[in-house]
Amino acid sequence: MDEFIPMSRPYIGEEEIDAVSEVLKSGWITTGPKCSEFEEKFAKLVGVPYTVSVSSGTAGMHLVLKLMGIGPGDEVITPSMTFASTVNQITLAGARPVFADVDYNTMLIKPEEVDRLISPRTKAIIPVHFAGAPVDMDAIEQASRGIPVIEDAAHAIGTIYKGAHVGSRGNVAIFSFHPIKNITTAEGGMVVASDEFMVKGLKLLRFHGIERDAWKRYGKASDPGYDIKEPGFKYNMPDIQAALGLAQLSKIDEITNKRNRIASMYLDGLSDVEGIDLPGIPGYPHTHAWHLFVVKIKSMDRGGFMRALADNNIGYGLHFPACHKLSYVRKKFGDVYLPETDVLSEKILSIPIYPGMNDEQVYRVIDVIKRVLG
Repeated sequence: MDEFIPMSRPYIGEEEIDAVSEVLKSGWITTGPKCSEFEEKFAKLVGVPYTVSVSSGTAGMHLVLKLMGIGPGDEVITPSMTFASTVNQITLAGARPVFADVDYNTMLIKPEEVDRLISPRTKAIIPVHFAGAPVDMDAIEQASRGIPVIEDAAHAIGTIYKGAHVGSRGNVAIFSFHPIKNITTAEGGMVVASDEFMVKGLKLLRFHGIERDAWKRYGKASDPGYDIKEPGFKYNMPDIQAALGLAQLSKIDEITNKRNRIASMYLDGLSDVEGIDLPGIPGYPHTHAWHLFVVKIKSMDRGGFMRALADNNIGYGLHFPACHKLSYVRKKFGDVYLPETDVLSEKILSIPIYPGMNDEQVYRVIDVIKRVLG
């Protein structure tokens, strides 16, 4: 039996192991100097004045919605074709998720849908840079009519839109460093922003409402006292994870190039397979980060296709079960008809793509798909 090819695998080398080991030996492993350095270097990558590291992208979304005052009676427009985390946070805030349909080819939110769905209760719009492709932010911002836009950039580390990194336009943007993402800190996230008031609030709320972090309270000749003006949460990132992130960040160009090479091999090798639709590529200038490679199965049942991949020792993923079809969402908010999302939800499947894949593995995936759908 051929070796198993997973859908994703972190790109970890000796640099990451050494970086984490150095922190462990230093005696300071929670939020400290490495975390500050990671925030600074990530700000430089994206091209923003402020970044705030958090324990997950979900934590970042929770804090941003809270600081924006989103709550009961409010509506937030977002695609259903996204990870449930965003919809969970909107719902837990007491607001209503309003689902926008996506384009079948690119799986990106339709700007005209945003325009159609805006109501007097709309307090935010959350477009998703899906699978490493950037949303058409010019069109989204024009459609938003001045309503705040929160960019879900969980898939978009290394994604460039019209010459600038995603998240650099002045909107709040939220990145994720989950192990499946293009760079990882095991778990973790980063909120980027240009609003100093928002950043100050994020830093307070991510650690119990304490203004000075532990490094400043317990370092040499420091003052361990503190006050809390508003209670916060426990969403800080430790230095162990930040050290891992710094090592990963130094490889971002290499990682993006490797993912683009694999995606190009798939696009070329599967172009003549009639049983699937390949990912659509946005027509505007961009650099795709290829966080995921999502195909749409047309000529057979998706369950049967997944079983065939498993029989051939090839991994896969489902990104994502459509949020408007989740049981609690239907019970709480009712049924919604989203023509293109509904079709996609029955056909999509993510096939293996990660920087450590070699050409032989990529060709094996292509060969198996061709045989199964042939």
